[in-house]
Amino acid sequence: MNAPLWAWLAVIGVIVLMLAVDLFAHRKAHVISVREAALWSAVWVAFGVGFGVLVWQLYGAEFGQQYFAGYLIEKSLAVDNVFVWAIIFTYFAVPRVYQHRVLFLGVLGALVFRGIFIAAGSAIIASAGWVLYLFAALLLVTGYRMIRHRNDPLDPEKSKALAFFRNRVPMTNDFHGQRFLIRRNGALLATPLLAVLVLVEVTDIIFAVDSIPAIFAVTDEVFLVFTANAFAILGLRAMYFLLADLIHRFIYLKIGLALVLIWVGIKMLLKIDIYYIPTPISLAVIAAILGVSIAASLWATRGQGRRELPAPAKPPFGTATIQDMQALDPLFGYRRSTSGARIDDEPPRSNHDRR
Repeated sequence: MNAPLWAWLAVIGVIVLMLAVDLFAHRKAHVISVREAALWSAVWVAFGVGFGVLVWQLYGAEFGQQYFAGYLIEKSLAVDNVFVWAIIFTYFAVPRVYQHRVLFLGVLGALVFRGIFIAAGSAIIASAGWVLYLFAALLLVTGYRMIRHRNDPLDPEKSKALAFFRNRVPMTNDFHGQRFLIRRNGALLATPLLAVLVLVEVTDIIFAVDSIPAIFAVTDEVFLVFTANAFAILGLRAMYFLLADLIHRFIYLKIGLALVLIWVGIKMLLKIDIYYIPTPISLAVIAAILGVSIAASLWATRGQGRRELPAPAKPPFGTATIQDMQALDPLFGYRRSTSGARIDDEPPRSNHDRR
């Protein structure tokens, strides 16, 4: 497969356009309903599947199947990522009305970081083929650890990234609306929302360490690796609002994801020197593992409805009052009059006042 430059530019253009549409549709902060999340999820999946059909028609069944195998792996691993986000948002008591903005920037950062990882991974594989052994070992070890620690609780407060951020970046203890930065008494401060965004980005980078090698196990085509990742990631925001309240029902999904990683790790080991497992078989095995784990989860938890995760009795961060918000300095500087008063704080004069 030799994707021309125009194909890369077209895909990147579509991604930018989709992000712009999503940003415009959610330009006003509001709580995303389940119905709205389901609609957007359907839109993103339609784009991802439609692109796979286009690849199938233009480049043949083999590359089409490789794309769908990669897309299925990335989409399924993204569900686990979504559940981690839900735990982070719940622990830090991030108001739902502000979660979409964090996720939008988080997904935007994920696209950039994964693009870098994919380019680096492709270059490393091309120059040092033995690194595939390391990738395969990483997938096998990760799958084993996921099974072994599948019931271990996640404690965001123990995150080293969060501790590093708190120690190095001056931060307020209160949320200030959708602001990531504020200026108070002349000092520039981060808000807890920025700390949450950093934590979301770090978790996605950690997940990328598993997912990027996994997709290289089913396709060597950088174009397919990137597009499968991109179209899977673009729907993460909508998927979060659709599934965040259903974490308790996917009790066997972690085992299914672990088995998928183990399977693609074995496939990668065999592909190096022994035997190339045909893509249709790989796709069928991945779909079967995920389908069984999801179906078994939903069957075992049938009758249970949606419910939010239990919030901490004492959230680590508070919410700024209206008076606190009004007392903030302008974020990007201000002009001073000769008397020293801030001109920016003065209310604008009407035409009548000027006369």
